[in-house]
Order: sequence, then structure tokens, then C-alpha cells
Amino acid sequence: MRELSLHILDIVQNSIAALASLIEIQIDEDLARDQLTIQIADNGKGIHKELLDQVTDPFFTSRKTRRVGLGLALFAQAAEGAEGEFRIDSEVGKGTKVTATFRYHHIDRAPFGDLAGTLLAVIMLNPDLDVVYRHSYRDKTLCLDTREIKRELGEVAINHPTMISWLEGFMQEGIDDLYGGE
Repeated sequence: MRELSLHILDIVQNSIAALASLIEIQIDEDLARDQLTIQIADNGKGIHKELLDQVTDPFFTSRKTRRVGLGLALFAQAAEGAEGEFRIDSEVGKGTKVTATFRYHHIDRAPFGDLAGTLLAVIMLNPDLDVVYRHSYRDKTLCLDTREIKRELGEVAINHPTMISWLEGFMQEGIDDLYGGE
């Protein structure tokens, strides 16, 4: 995968397949430490301890529809290829947390890609899923919590066309503000 947003989407899809009702995505761009951290945590069914070591093997998958599972392996390779680390913590019945770190200015670090579009697609296609997105850059933080938005909306669906348009604008404006015109 050429963009980090696609890795994030893949991990989110794994979380949805694991019956998560809440997914938290945290992106921290720490320029002072030359480090980028992406963390995706869910409250899904979790992964058994004996399987944790196997999940980054491209020839292992728990799915019955195919024989390979490249997503986690590719994300791990992307992190490690940019002088970073990859870690999965999981507890059965409680959920899973995937953490990838990258050397921020490494020449092989993939670009973010369309973070706003990725997040929007997840929310639009999974209206019952709660998503918390936090993205820190320098001294600014962008936060989106669909639980808060849903409380304000009342009976209006979060994937209503008017809401999708608003969310798209909110995310793009938030990302633009985060980087301050850089």
C-alpha cells in the first residue's frame, strides 16, 4: 500500500470484522522527536495470545475466504522500512490495539494519502460504528468523535447526505487548520 490512509482503512476493516463498536484512531506527528505514531484501537473480540505472533505473517489469516492476510504484514513492513516499529496488543473479549511508528522524515515513509476521505468512508458506510479520531501536529490537535455528533443529531442519521457533506467539510477544514497552510 502506498499511502498510510490505506493501512488505516485496512486495520479499521479488521476491527469491524472483529465486531468492534468503537474504533479510536490516534495520529501523532512529533517533529521534535522525528517520529510519526499511528495507533488504532478497538473494542472488538480480540486476538488469542497464541495467534498474536502469527498475525503479521502474510501467509496467515483467520478468514475462511482466502489464504493470505497481507494488511498487517504490509503495515509492519512500512513502519520497519522507515526505521520504525510495529506492535499489536490484544486481549480476547476486550479488543486490539495496533501501533506503528515511523521516523517522520525517513525517505521511505509513505505519505498520508486521503485521511479525510478514508475517515469519511468509514463513517458513511458504518453508521452504527463509533469512531474517535485524534490527530496531533505541532501544537494543534484535530478531534472528531462520532458519539458526540450522534448525540447532537438525535434522530438524524450520521450518514445522511447533509451530514456527510458537513463531515467532509469539517475534516478537510480541520486538516487544513492542523497544517496551517503548509
